[in-house]
Amino acid sequence: MPIIKSAKKRVRVAKKATTRNVKTKRSLKSAIKSFQASLTSGGKKSASAHSKAQSAIDKSVKKGVMHKNKAARKKKQLAAKAKASAGVTKTATKKAITKKVAPKKAAAKKPTVKKTVAKKAPAKKPVTKKTTKK
Repeated sequence: MPIIKSAKKRVRVAKKATTRNVKTKRSLKSAIKSFQASLTSGGKKSASAHSKAQSAIDKSVKKGVMHKNKAARKKKQLAAKAKASAGVTKTATKKAITKKVAPKKAAAKKPTVKKTVAKKAPAKKPVTKKTTKK
């Protein structure tokens, strides 16, 4: 046990911070797990679960539980999983409704003409009058 008054206070503050951080981590883990569960079950719930998971990640960064680069990496991974699961369902429905369409011919591009813009001269500051003290 600490004897010094400031050390006792640090113990109290650290205990509060630990409980706050544990709560934030637990909500983050549950949000990510619910998102992954929604991916396996499919449906429209995955989009809302994805936004909740991203929100939980942002909150953990704001509270200092997670580093911003790690949060960016996690959000990128979640987005990739969401896109992959959405792509699987979309390709399955596209195969059922495919129509044969003739490819369009590429139009000839016109050469681009660069426009030159004349730079304006910088505005001159007005000359200040020197005043002398008498």
